[in-house]
Amino acid sequence: MKRLPRRLGHGEEATLVEHLDELRWRLFIVIGALVFATIVAFVFHTHILDWLNKPLPAARRRPVTLGVAEPFTVSVTVSAYAGFVLSLPVTLWQVWSFFAPAVDPMSERRVRGLVAFATALGAGGLAFGYFILLPRAIHWLTGYDNRQFDNLIQARPYYAFVSTVLLGIVVVFELPLVLLGLVNLGVITSRQLRKNRRIGYFIVAVVALGLPGPDPVTTALELLPMWVLFEGSIWLAVFSERRAAKAGVLATDRYSGP
Repeated sequence: MKRLPRRLGHGEEATLVEHLDELRWRLFIVIGALVFATIVAFVFHTHILDWLNKPLPAARRRPVTLGVAEPFTVSVTVSAYAGFVLSLPVTLWQVWSFFAPAVDPMSERRVRGLVAFATALGAGGLAFGYFILLPRAIHWLTGYDNRQFDNLIQARPYYAFVSTVLLGIVVVFELPLVLLGLVNLGVITSRQLRKNRRIGYFIVAVVALGLPGPDPVTTALELLPMWVLFEGSIWLAVFSERRAAKAGVLATDRYSGP
């Protein structure tokens, strides 16, 4: 039985054939993890659907299907999305293991720290979207002009709406990481962010208006954490610049000697 691909060490040389063989096996692992996770998600798809239906009003937690095959196709689609999310750690690990040999150990530690930070931000965004944003937005939307409309919630559009909103809020919560990356690359500085704070708040508001969520409740609930994250990003950038400057001074002292 062929062994799993071995992660190369930093600077370790390998032939083109060896790289292609490693890539092939890592792709097999990614596809296998996706298929396995999708099958597991389909086995438990009723629990996943119950979890997605929970933000709906209590009397409307069974979305309508309009076709003979729609209950099955919707269940398969939701399971595929869930399988993708469940297998994402395996996918990211395989991608990282393939490119990691080109990264020096110091940068590798920084990348791992950024990944942990991004994961925490994403988890926070998902929790905020599911427990705070979605219930309020959905209750407002489904109750809007209910005297004029008999609102039948169709399964496929509803799950697409939930997925889009959750994805959008997760992306929003990654704002500090994006600004921190721009500061580390030298594109912007914390001084520029503080000086143009009002412009930044306006740009954040424009971005919030363009995010998923056609109702004012969703937009407002997305805008408030974006402003908080933007302000937090400014002070995070200040801390990052001071830390980098301190590290540069220490490195200079070590280089110059006694």
